[in-house]
Amino acid sequence: METMDTLQLSTRTQLPDALRVLLDEFPRASWEHDPGFEGLLRFWLDRHLMFRKILAQMTNETEQMLDNAIDQRAFTSQLARYGGMFVEQLHAHHTIEDTHYFPKLIDLDNRISAGFGILDKDHHAIDGHLNDFIEVANDVLNQRDTLSKLIPAAEALRKQLITLGTLLNRHLIDEEELVVPVVLKYGVSEL
Repeated sequence: METMDTLQLSTRTQLPDALRVLLDEFPRASWEHDPGFEGLLRFWLDRHLMFRKILAQMTNETEQMLDNAIDQRAFTSQLARYGGMFVEQLHAHHTIEDTHYFPKLIDLDNRISAGFGILDKDHHAIDGHLNDFIEVANDVLNQRDTLSKLIPAAEALRKQLITLGTLLNRHLIDEEELVVPVVLKYGVSEL
């Protein structure tokens, strides 16, 4: 039986089976071959891919800086660029999901409607981690001129990026496995 603890983003390993019922009908491996996949779903999944790539890029560059493989100025410049884009785009993405798409999807299939509440809680949890990321990234940017201060700030950033990446990936997988099947089953005409 699922409890609130097992449904929290930080402890969840997947959505409960009861919320994955449409995934059985529309398994991930078949999505791209479904005629309903083109357009909105492809765009939406491309956004998810972009978030994963930006996080991987920031993590890789942070590790390179800690290994003294890239210049600290180049590192902080890229962090400011990618970090700002990541936060801005992820906030916008979650806002449109919460205010437009999820309210329309929640009533399409009562078997999975509780999943949208879980995703909403995920968004709030991720917001907290984004705020932590902003704080740690700003500390890195403020220490860019002093290597002895930049190194510990970058180590804290690396830890924050790993945590954020793990949580965001869990959320994105669960969101994809809930949303894509419901859209493939019922279509996008209401969206």
